[in-house]
Amino acid sequence: MSIQKETDLGNIKISEDAIATLAGGVVTESYGIVGMASQKILKDGLAELLGKENYTKGIVVRESADKQLELDLYVVVGYGVKITEVVYEVQKKVKYVLEKTLEVKFKSVNIYVQGVRVIS
Repeated sequence: MSIQKETDLGNIKISEDAIATLAGGVVTESYGIVGMASQKILKDGLAELLGKENYTKGIVVRESADKQLELDLYVVVGYGVKITEVVYEVQKKVKYVLEKTLEVKFKSVNIYVQGVRVIS
C-alpha cells in the first residue's frame, strides 16, 4: 500500500519502504527502545534486531477496510523500563511524525513487543 498524491506539478508516490524507514527511524530514536525486531521470533524465542536497511521486516503498513492506513511495529524494549509508558509514547510520536510528514491520517499504530534486552 503506497501513498499517492496529485499536485499541480505532477504525481507523488510514497512507497511502503519509505514509510517504514521513516517510522523505524522515529522508533529507534525513542527512549526505552533497543531496536526494531523481525515479525518472526526465532525458534529459541529471541527476536532478531534489525538494522536501518531492514526496517521493512519489522514494520507492516496496510490499508483498513475503511481506506485508512494502519501501521504495525515490532520492537525490542530495554530491560527495566515501564513497557506500557514507552510503547504509548512511541505510538504518539510515530503517529504525529508520520501524519505531519506525509500529510496522511493513520487510523492506528499497533506495537508488538517482541522481546526485552539489557541496554548496554
